[in-house]
Amino acid sequence: MTEKNEFISKNLGLVHSCCGKFKGRGIEYDDLFQAGCMGLIKAVNGFDESRGLMFSTYAVPVILGEIKRMFRDGGSVKVGRTLKELSLKVIRENERLSKALGREPTVNEIAESLKVPPENVTEALCAAQPTMSLTVENDDGTSEFDIAVEGEDEKLLEHISLKEVLATLPENDRKLIILRYYKSKTQTETAEQLGMTQVQVSRRERVILSKMRQLLA
Repeated sequence: MTEKNEFISKNLGLVHSCCGKFKGRGIEYDDLFQAGCMGLIKAVNGFDESRGLMFSTYAVPVILGEIKRMFRDGGSVKVGRTLKELSLKVIRENERLSKALGREPTVNEIAESLKVPPENVTEALCAAQPTMSLTVENDDGTSEFDIAVEGEDEKLLEHISLKEVLATLPENDRKLIILRYYKSKTQTETAEQLGMTQVQVSRRERVILSKMRQLLA
């Protein structure tokens, strides 16, 4: 899998987050997800890292734009004939290679077999993508959940950006923030769980929050 394809796969959670905003509004979740995937691909293709933006900050409005466009177009995802035809070819080739190889083929293997760029295969797969589960790591292991997001687009973007920043923190720092702000533990309780003193927690917390504000800015 190329870096670009891997990056798209890792950011499918953004699509689920955006789709959650539109649940129960008359369009099937699969269709919402398909439109969101189109937006994600556009965001990946248009993202300029040199501008200093976090990818989620750039991608969420693009993904939401594609989903909203579907509502304006009467609930249908506008997929070109060429992409539809490639999607069918990719699905058939995926099945053929799976039987021949005894495993799921990579995007590059499908692309090589069909003699098309890997990026085109990724786009075709997203166009025909069924709803995927979003998983999250917690203290008890891995659990599965649907993100239900309410409020304006800005709140959704803030939520996703905060989650992305939190994931970049070292493990102990992330645990400290989760205990303090997600589990509402006092500094003393947090110190006991992390093997620190209350003063150490207080000092470290200020440093972490300052770093998070800089990243979010």
